[in-house]
Amino acid sequence: MPRPSAAPEKRRIAHVWPFRPTVRYSGQVAEALRTETVGGVVMLLATVVALVWANTPWADAYRSLQSHELSPHWLQLGHMDVQHWASGGLLAVFFFIAGLELREELTHGELRDPRDAALPVIAAAAGVAMPALIFVIVSAGEPGALRGWAVPTATDIAFALAVLAVTFSACPASLRAFLLTLAVVDDLIAITIIALFYTETLHWTWLGIGVVLIVVYGLLQSRDVRSPWLYVPIALLAWYCVQRSGIHATVAGVALGMLTSSKETADDRPTNAERADRVLRPLSAGFCVPVFAFLSAGVALSGPALGAVLGDRAALGVICGLVIGKFVGVFGGAWTAVRLGLATLGEDLRWREIAGVAMLAGVGFTVSLLIGGLAYTDPSRFERVTTAVLIASIIASAAAAVVFRRRARPRPAE
Repeated sequence: MPRPSAAPEKRRIAHVWPFRPTVRYSGQVAEALRTETVGGVVMLLATVVALVWANTPWADAYRSLQSHELSPHWLQLGHMDVQHWASGGLLAVFFFIAGLELREELTHGELRDPRDAALPVIAAAAGVAMPALIFVIVSAGEPGALRGWAVPTATDIAFALAVLAVTFSACPASLRAFLLTLAVVDDLIAITIIALFYTETLHWTWLGIGVVLIVVYGLLQSRDVRSPWLYVPIALLAWYCVQRSGIHATVAGVALGMLTSSKETADDRPTNAERADRVLRPLSAGFCVPVFAFLSAGVALSGPALGAVLGDRAALGVICGLVIGKFVGVFGGAWTAVRLGLATLGEDLRWREIAGVAMLAGVGFTVSLLIGGLAYTDPSRFERVTTAVLIASIIASAAAAVVFRRRARPRPAE
């Protein structure tokens, strides 16, 4: 027989400590972090904190945190400070989610039908090529600058969707799908660029072991094995082997994400992809990406520092590539594809809204900073390029906000 006082005691404790953590509150936080808007806001807050800290008298403490060594000898990963762990480790989770999204688009989304996928895919490809071309033109002749040609090619999906949600509340689902598909394809191209152009030393043995582990992961997924206790060790070992091979470990993340099964189960249980997304998306949006942003975005914003950005043609190439190149590439690619009959403009899409998304594509943050860190080992140049990415992202966001608020008319009620 239960004690009569048990229930009243629980109510009393709940009354005294109304804000204590509970499973329900944790679930609400996790659910909020599964939305791109909230994830973008958290990343923005982390960026602001980093910028404020890096421009205070305690900036040296921030630099010390970035460069704090975290390389256990037994791992044999070489020089890995806090910032490297954030870019190589935490971002692997972010790219795993990108892999899940890409598989979802290929199996159930916009990329399933080649004709429907043609418009955002062509726009994404042109939106990668044009910024790279503009960067090369602007930075030509600057010693060591050309290594960063890929920095302005990437669109940050979390920031872009957050800006779209805030500035265009009447956004049609088709326009959001266009931006999401464009960004997913953009991420895939960026990962390919990282693997092909930013791998200096390749250790084939480690790469071979990593590929085998990734194949084993895919085979288990195809057999509908559901135990996370089996997948987690395989994924961690695959990440480690790819990291040891010399290829950036985010490649392993996107490969594992794309191989995660989205096959429906007979008893309507969540698929492996749905389970992985539900667990990892809040972790990525609430911790991995904000920590990376916090450790990467802390740059000096003094007059001399901003002057150095404007005097560095690599940094100017990043600004021009993101602000001008992304717009010309995405909008021009979409318009050309429709004019040549390679794609069709959906009934719910308007060219002025496509123009707003093309401007928004210039919000390059997470992947742009990642590529910048791989391209430039000189800390001063990397800081100038990081500042350029921030400046370009602010300009692109403001331009897109103006277009959406002034030119995107509310849709008539049906």
